[in-house]
Amino acid sequence: MELLRLGPIGHEIPVVRDNDVYYDLRPLTTDITPEFFADDGIGRVRTALDEGSLVPLEGAEDLRIGAPVARPSAVVCVGMNYAAHAREAGAEPPAAPVVFFKMPSTIAGPYDALELPPYATKADWEVELGLVIGSRAFRVASAEDAYSHVAGYMLANDLSERRFQIEESGGQWSKGKNLPGFTPLGPWIRPAAEVDPGSLRLRSWVNGDVRQDSSTRDLIFDVGQIIYQLSQTMPFEPGDVILTGTPQGVAMSGKFPFLAADDVVEMEIEGLGRHRQAVTVTQ
Repeated sequence: MELLRLGPIGHEIPVVRDNDVYYDLRPLTTDITPEFFADDGIGRVRTALDEGSLVPLEGAEDLRIGAPVARPSAVVCVGMNYAAHAREAGAEPPAAPVVFFKMPSTIAGPYDALELPPYATKADWEVELGLVIGSRAFRVASAEDAYSHVAGYMLANDLSERRFQIEESGGQWSKGKNLPGFTPLGPWIRPAAEVDPGSLRLRSWVNGDVRQDSSTRDLIFDVGQIIYQLSQTMPFEPGDVILTGTPQGVAMSGKFPFLAADDVVEMEIEGLGRHRQAVTVTQ
């Protein structure tokens, strides 16, 4: 099954898709929020599907697809988590997870347009495996135990403005990671029990040309290690989002141009759907 939020920006409704049928989740929850995950929302949805108590949502295919999680308290990101990506950025693979943060207000739907300000001349794409926390994770006992805290997985684009991330960063990355719309998520969340996060193919394209093609098998720190290590010093709450890093093939490598007006960025992770962002530049 897949959890989605459909409808205009700010007015999305919670939906589950099961066997290609869309069901309205409003009898169970007002939205797919941190409270939904804290209250075993995925388990309750599965029970309702098994009981046949949900009603199909007519016209669902015609609605905008929003980000599949609403109002997370945190978006925590791991950088340089693929060895080849670290090398193309001129760095050595890290000995511990490199962490930075994105503001929840940067979250966008998977097909929303990407509007760049005119000074964002080094905007870059990053296909990533994202996850949503399902239960509080603090001082988790082991990497193996960490997986029990994951509610589900999704596709993410960790968009970055490299001038502000690197050249004018002041020594930190978040300045180049938080323009509006810089965290497209979705189209859906697939429950953790239905996903093998250690063997997923990730790909990205710009204007139809392949940019990234890799696998989560190449992660330096896998999902369990990320949650285990970071939870020793920061608590994760239900609904929090973690982005696990991007493989090689970004514009920062110098092999490809940065994003410009009229470019189209597409991304895909097997089983987790596809993104498409058309780029415009505002004046």
